[in-house]
Amino acid sequence: MKPPAFDYLRCENLEQALEALHQHGEEARILAGGQSLIAMLNMRLLEPAVLVDINRIPELAVHEWSGSDEKQSLIIGAAVTQTQTLAINNLKKCIPLLDMALGHTGHVQTRNRGTVCGSLAHADPSAELPLAASVLDAQIHLASRRGKRSVAARDFFAGLLETGRSADEMAVAVEFPCTIPRVGGFAFRETAMRHGDFAIVSIAVHVSHNHMIVGVGGGPLRPEIREWPALEGSAIDDALNSLAWEMEFQDDVHATARYRRHLVRETGRAAIAEARQWLK
Repeated sequence: MKPPAFDYLRCENLEQALEALHQHGEEARILAGGQSLIAMLNMRLLEPAVLVDINRIPELAVHEWSGSDEKQSLIIGAAVTQTQTLAINNLKKCIPLLDMALGHTGHVQTRNRGTVCGSLAHADPSAELPLAASVLDAQIHLASRRGKRSVAARDFFAGLLETGRSADEMAVAVEFPCTIPRVGGFAFRETAMRHGDFAIVSIAVHVSHNHMIVGVGGGPLRPEIREWPALEGSAIDDALNSLAWEMEFQDDVHATARYRRHLVRETGRAAIAEARQWLK
């Protein structure tokens, strides 16, 4: 299959990209890694008038640690690939859940081109990075000719391939808080047809001695996040069972709703137990 005809703009700076979005709005699409965009063009699910290539913009191709030792965060630019992110010094130590999620994201070949911000902006509900960003309470930094703003990941994802981004905005960076200063444990588990495929159900967990955050991806139209006190025993089973029924899963070619509810219960229990091992 071939994509529809479109104009191509290779931007040399951020101002040029934002001007293109200002002029073309919904008719423009940002090209970063292109791992989802090109496939959608080839299937003619999208027919943009112009592709805005941001790969040559230097300020978007960098990452930086920001803040003090007590409250540090990692800012990842829009052109930074998933492979480059995995190679960041101290990522596994400072933001272990992000490191875990990236290990499940696609394959080596797709991670070499796919970007972290691109996956977040695409907002596929089966993707790992939107789930990890929501559990970690990451901030999505948006820019347009009108100015800049930041949106919490939990508010950014609105539904199937839908976000809170306006047509003239682009996600220029994502900021993940460093979780090491907070005593806690983490786990990321998913069930897929093959490793690297989109998740049938994925579970991300962040626990502390008196609190737990559980996120579900794969079945819902956006990452679903629940915050609970430090539950024990049957209370965990009850909470996961309630969560499984709240998801309103549907049968599809990959799995039944019943199987997805089962995965929330079983995978959720295993992920919580794994995360709690960090606290011992």
